[in-house]
Amino acid sequence: MKPLFSIITICYNAGKTIEQTLRSVAAQSYDAIEYIIIDGASKDNTLNVIAPFKSRIACLVSEPDNGIYDAMNKGLEKASGDYVWFMNAGDTFYSATTLQEVVSGLKGEKLPDILYGETAIMDSSGKIVGSRRLKAPEVLTWKSFRQGMLVCHQSFVVLRSIAEPYDLRYRYSADVDWCIRCMKKADSIQNTQMILSSYLDEGATTANRKASLKERFKIMCHYYGTTTIVLLHLWFAVRFFWAKLVHGRV
Repeated sequence: MKPLFSIITICYNAGKTIEQTLRSVAAQSYDAIEYIIIDGASKDNTLNVIAPFKSRIACLVSEPDNGIYDAMNKGLEKASGDYVWFMNAGDTFYSATTLQEVVSGLKGEKLPDILYGETAIMDSSGKIVGSRRLKAPEVLTWKSFRQGMLVCHQSFVVLRSIAEPYDLRYRYSADVDWCIRCMKKADSIQNTQMILSSYLDEGATTANRKASLKERFKIMCHYYGTTTIVLLHLWFAVRFFWAKLVHGRV
């Protein structure tokens, strides 16, 4: 199998961060890539940074949008690949062979509906500074996200045929809702057993963390029930303070 990956980068005024993403996509040893960039009419030098990579870009749109998830929906509309993979400005594939290794690890005669893996955290210089606190589970289902967003959006790869538009009612955490909806539709979800991406820890959700957490709580209550989520959060709080009391750390 040689699936086509629609890699989608959304950006706005990303002149300082997008080059490392462009280089990461261009460096992939796997060549069945459809690279799509959705720019929100940047006012800085973003388009100038993109220009030298135009031969690697299948579709470039630069126009005003109504936020991150509206831009992502535009990317979904433009995609024609077997899989959609969101790699936003500043984020990178973990290595130059990531896509090739993912394809080499595909199992069975039918493409899995969802592929997932781990995510490394990097700083603005591109240096890996650690891994996410939440780890990808060995087996992932739509119910797994009761414990939080266990798989980072950059390491969550979805068959285009089951990928619905993002719900624009959510301004900061529509990705959580989208991942859950995709998993509910999926018949097969494969753990790649790999670190798939490196995440730049300076995104819009980080900058608006309080609002994002409120949205996530609302989304989780919608799918898993308010009582279940409240009890889980109480358990998380007890576990947090017990660990701090006993070990002096979380």
